[in-house]
Amino acid sequence: MQRNANTCYPILLVHGLFGFDRIGKFELFHDIRQALRNAGARVFVPQLSATHDNETRGEQLLAQIERVLQGTGASKVNLIGHSQGALAIRYAAAVAPRSVASVTSVSGPNHGSELADFVRKALKPGHLPEMVAETVVTLFADFLALLSDNRYQPQNAIAALDSLTTEGVGAFNEKHPQGLPSTWGGKGRELVNGVRYYSWSGVLRTNTLQEKLNALDPFHAFCRALSRYFITEPEQNDGMVGRFSSHLGTVIRSDYAMDHLDTLSQPAGQIRAGIDPVDLYVQHAERLKKAGL
Repeated sequence: MQRNANTCYPILLVHGLFGFDRIGKFELFHDIRQALRNAGARVFVPQLSATHDNETRGEQLLAQIERVLQGTGASKVNLIGHSQGALAIRYAAAVAPRSVASVTSVSGPNHGSELADFVRKALKPGHLPEMVAETVVTLFADFLALLSDNRYQPQNAIAALDSLTTEGVGAFNEKHPQGLPSTWGGKGRELVNGVRYYSWSGVLRTNTLQEKLNALDPFHAFCRALSRYFITEPEQNDGMVGRFSSHLGTVIRSDYAMDHLDTLSQPAGQIRAGIDPVDLYVQHAERLKKAGL
């Protein structure tokens, strides 16, 4: 049956930390963008700094939103942000709500990441490990920017790390609380300042035998290894973000059996039974269309 995701406003897919639009023939959102377009949606992928703080990336996004509005003639856009991209789109909606119809957080650290907390504690400010890590990560980010033809965006690895900790996101949330739950693990207001807020995310299965072939995927193994550093949500995380930390606005679901990279439709998602990560985006676009967005 033909899907209809012809939303009223264009959709922008916003990447997170170390993200990009395209490197060679590989597109980060390729399957998602193509599925949305096949269903009738107008889709764009902004290029933000691969590593930087939420406000800087949010300002970059605002400039690109303006270009999309000018190019399409639309009055607003629907923003879907993966991981740190969720914080960039929240910033844009808070600063320029008249230009944003909806904000959708996918695996977003909306209350910070315990993994970022662990890394921040391991890298003491001003000490050699932090300096080395900053140099290596910035070089890697610059390399990604070069490959993706995004060399003009600034990179700041430590600023990115600090902005993803629970303390850093806490400070961000004080300035931009739109859509946040009032209680831990709850839902937030769906409509704030004319912008609708949604979220979804996944968690790792506690029984690795349930993963079947997915357990052999190196990206999944990486996420499962990182999940050991979660204390507040030890069995309720996707390897990089805690389940309840991801909640924003109307929570569509926060316990899909997916790791952090599955929600980008990485190889792990291609062999996962029962859940099609790409279809979640199409379903959501249909949801936005039904809401007149």
